[in-house]
Amino acid sequence: MTVASGARASAAPSGQGVGPLLRAWRERRRVSQLELALRADSSARHISFIETGRSRPSEEMVLRLAEHLDVPVRERNALLLAAGYAPHYRETPLDDPAMDALRAGVERLIQGYEPYPALVVDAMYDVVAANRGIMMLLDGIPESLLAPPLNAMRLTLHPQGLAPRIRNLREWRGHLLSQMERQIALHRSAPLRELYEEVAAFPVPESTPESEPESEQEEFVPYFALPLRIEHEGRTLSFISSISTFNTPMDVTVAELAIETFLPADPATVKYLHALAG
Repeated sequence: MTVASGARASAAPSGQGVGPLLRAWRERRRVSQLELALRADSSARHISFIETGRSRPSEEMVLRLAEHLDVPVRERNALLLAAGYAPHYRETPLDDPAMDALRAGVERLIQGYEPYPALVVDAMYDVVAANRGIMMLLDGIPESLLAPPLNAMRLTLHPQGLAPRIRNLREWRGHLLSQMERQIALHRSAPLRELYEEVAAFPVPESTPESEPESEQEEFVPYFALPLRIEHEGRTLSFISSISTFNTPMDVTVAELAIETFLPADPATVKYLHALAG
């Protein structure tokens, strides 16, 4: 699957001045005014004046405070707009020629990970690229769920998607929903909240695959992280998930991309995937 195109509108301030927005981020990070002032080479008095609207911060100060509060790139643009400045970070569509090198690099990365599954998602968990390892796991999924934009959360938790094949569905579902909750708290995204409410409402079978007895041929393997245990053609494959993002992104689109790779968690899964590839 090749990299898909698309862009999302930059975040806009919600009618508040920059002061209340910065205070909200500081409180969310549980940082005192004094601590933030020390980090940003300022004073607690100046931080207080900014938050109450008594002082208008410079563009440089807004960016400095946002950096020390670990504010997402999209929300940094919103802070700048609220302060009366132009956005600092561009948002380039993935199909823009300027993204050619990035797209090619991502494609090589996930293809090089084969036969193990790997995919790339955006801030809404829409799949923008996936390798053959992922497509192998999607065999037999209804076409209605595979229509673009393909959403990783919806596809995984939908009762007609991968959910019936996941042996530890309740555990894996809990992990995914917790991950989305953290993202919602970080990005304050209404569309992401809507997606969360949609997938959280999907029914969970009373008797999930995790309660089924293990095959006598299956060997117990002690996992060092929560595995995804999923059925494929009568076999149970086990994977450990790892998520990577880009270091110090200067573009909103790039900042919101995440590369998820699935590392085989036992020798049987390694052997099976290499046999399929062969």
